[in-house]
Order: sequence, then structure tokens, then C-alpha cells
Amino acid sequence: MKKHATHAPQPILSLHLAVMMFALSGVIGRIVRVSSVTLAGGRVLCSSLVLLAMLLFRKQSLRALSGKDTVLTCLAGLLLAAHWTSFFQSVRMASVAIGTITYSTFPLFLLFLEPLLYHEKMSPRNVLLSLGLLAGVLITVPEFSFSNNTTVGILFGMVSSVTYALLTLINRRLSHSYSGTWVSFREQSAAAAVLFPVLLVRREPLTAPDVLGIAAIGLICTALAFSLFVSAQKHVSAQTAGIVAGMETVYSILFASLFIGEFPQAREVLGGLIILVMAFLASGKPQKA
Repeated sequence: MKKHATHAPQPILSLHLAVMMFALSGVIGRIVRVSSVTLAGGRVLCSSLVLLAMLLFRKQSLRALSGKDTVLTCLAGLLLAAHWTSFFQSVRMASVAIGTITYSTFPLFLLFLEPLLYHEKMSPRNVLLSLGLLAGVLITVPEFSFSNNTTVGILFGMVSSVTYALLTLINRRLSHSYSGTWVSFREQSAAAAVLFPVLLVRREPLTAPDVLGIAAIGLICTALAFSLFVSAQKHVSAQTAGIVAGMETVYSILFASLFIGEFPQAREVLGGLIILVMAFLASGKPQKA
């Protein structure tokens, strides 16, 4: 009977704590004074090392991937590198609110990508949800000019959203054969392999606060938060976990207001609410009859 206790308070509190950790990454990324690619590279490098340590400590099998899965993992690493770099660039050029609001559109991209990749018919419901997404994004755009940092930040946020949607589809394929920690380690390490040569070429000088900020994002906001979220997710329903995960945008904006005095504008609040509602409806997509 225990497995049916999907609303026990402790797992839900753990989910919220994990999502709060995820939400802090945008705020720290706004504070740390290094480039977005250095921030993303440091993040995946730290998190991949921690995840490897977790696998070794738990004595989990480090079995090799099949040839096709190896290709998928490498592609996932490339997508993850692009996702984090574009997310931090969005936060830098616009705001934490813009970066997290635009990133939260990824469930709606899944509505288009899944039928496209699996040769399924596009439903009218998906089209309506996508139009709602477009309306929410357009409301947040201050002006249609590449000279406006907020507009460019929104574009980077949309890149972050699309790449994460593609990454989610790959994860669904890999999760049938491998544990979540194992998949995450392979993807994080692949992303680190993509970004590490860039870091060597750039050789960006780092101060002690920069190193601490990058380490906090990699260790706390990624590896620890992921482990806590996955552990708690085993004791709640998928719908409950999805609803709590949707709180990341709210927590990010709250933390940005509290810690760096960055408050969202009215259009960002309105556009964000529309996007969050559309994303929530998309995540609750009904099954086929």
C-alpha cells in the first residue's frame, strides 16, 4: 500500500527543495562574472564528476552503451552543451525571469516534435496550445529589434527550450535501458567533452568567487538537485512531480527578486503566466483513445 501514498509530505518537500536548487542556477549565473560558455562548461564538468562518484559509491554497473545508444548519448551531450550555454546567455542578456520563462516552453515544443519524429498526426489541441505559447512569448518581447538585449535574450531562451525538448526525447529512449543517474552521467560528461576544448582555447581568467559560483551550480544546482529530485520522484505520481517541476520559474523569479533585486516587468509576468498555463496543459496531454 505504501507505493500508493503519492501525496506523502516528505517526498513532495524534497521535490520542492530540488526544484529550488535548480532555480538558483539562473540567479548564480547572473552573478558570476564569466562567459556563458565557461559557466556551462564548468557546470557540466563539476556535475559529471559528482555523478561518477555517486555511481561508484553505489557500486552501480558502468556497462557500455550499444552503438546506437552511444551516438544518441553524444548527440544528447551536444544538445545539453547548447542548452546550458544558451540558457545562461539568455539570463545574461535579458533577466532571470526571461531566461526561465522562455525555457519553460519546452513541453510545447514536445507537442510538435513527438508527432514529427514518431510519424503521428498533429492534433488540433496541440496547435491551439502552440498558438497560446506564441502569444505568451510575443507578449514578453519589448520590441522586434536585435539591438534590444531583452529580445535577443528571448531568442537564446527559445534555443535553450528547443534543445531541452530534443534532449527530453532522447532521455525517454535511453531511460528504458539505463538508470537515470547513468544516463545523466553519460550526457553530462559528453557535454563536458564538447565544451572543454572551448574552455582551453578561451583560457578565461577565473576569480575565487567565479570558481565558487561555478562549483555551486555544478554540485548543488545540478548533481545534488538531480539526485534529490529523482529519489523523491519514486514516491509520487508523475503528474505531481511535473507540477512541482513547473514551480522552477516561480522560484527563479522569487530568488532573483530577493538576492539581486531583479523584479519582472508587467509584460513578463503576463507572458510568463500564459506560457506556464500552456506548458501545464501540454504536460497533461491526454492519452490516445
